[in-house]
Amino acid sequence: MLDGHHLVDVHLHAARLPTLKPAWRQWAHDFGGTAAMGQVYDADGTVDPGRFDAYLAGEGVDVALVLAEYSPRTTGIQPVEDLLPLTTHSPGRVKLIANVNPHLHFPVEVELQRQIDLGAVACKIHPVHAGAAANDRSLYPAYELCQAAGIPVVVHCGTSTFPGSTNAFADPILLDDPLRDFRQLDVVLAHGGRGWWYDAAAFMALTSERVWIELSGLPPSRLSDYYRRHNWSRLTRRMIFGTDWPGVPGIAKNARAVAALCPDDETTGLVLAGNAARVYHLKLVT
Repeated sequence: MLDGHHLVDVHLHAARLPTLKPAWRQWAHDFGGTAAMGQVYDADGTVDPGRFDAYLAGEGVDVALVLAEYSPRTTGIQPVEDLLPLTTHSPGRVKLIANVNPHLHFPVEVELQRQIDLGAVACKIHPVHAGAAANDRSLYPAYELCQAAGIPVVVHCGTSTFPGSTNAFADPILLDDPLRDFRQLDVVLAHGGRGWWYDAAAFMALTSERVWIELSGLPPSRLSDYYRRHNWSRLTRRMIFGTDWPGVPGIAKNARAVAALCPDDETTGLVLAGNAARVYHLKLVT
């Protein structure tokens, strides 16, 4: 817990460094993650499970969701198998988010089911890095499986500076079709519309009970400016805390800054953990 509140970070990249492109390491360095990486990575560029768990505990994190990613044209491969030592060592604290890329996985639902069987509590779609729009019909079997399994789909919804990114695919309007066609599916907008789509992302979250704003990669000091055209008290209740670790100065530091922006203590609890527990079906131990 952090300052009396449960804390869930729904967006961490705990990847093995040898599987990644140099741009990923530069990104982590540029956004303040070098010190934290030094605490948890071993000499081979692999996250040490025990050190990672201790780091999360020190930051006040009750549950951390680590992401697989299969994006060879942009960041590289963060295979699900590399994350299993972390979830096995700390099953109560560390959970897995699956990822499928229709250019690599066929049928996508078979690969997604494999990752769900390994413990995934959600599926991330990364249109910008994978090069496939969120409404591409090749992804529909994955959406159908998520809906049937009762797990959310996390969609990268914001610009990316990694070489090879297709930022046009970050437009949240591309989710209009899946939201219409899968009426029981929760959709989490990772990065909250970063770049050109803050208004669109906010509008979607305020008009649909199945759409959520996820705060990873967004400086807390600028959140109220990003969403200034919307009712802040209402919108914060649709937010889910995430950092984009290791591209962040500190998990606890970000969480405290976000908490300071919340209009009341109840909303703080929702943003830091309650909404995540509801959407990702997490158990928070008091």
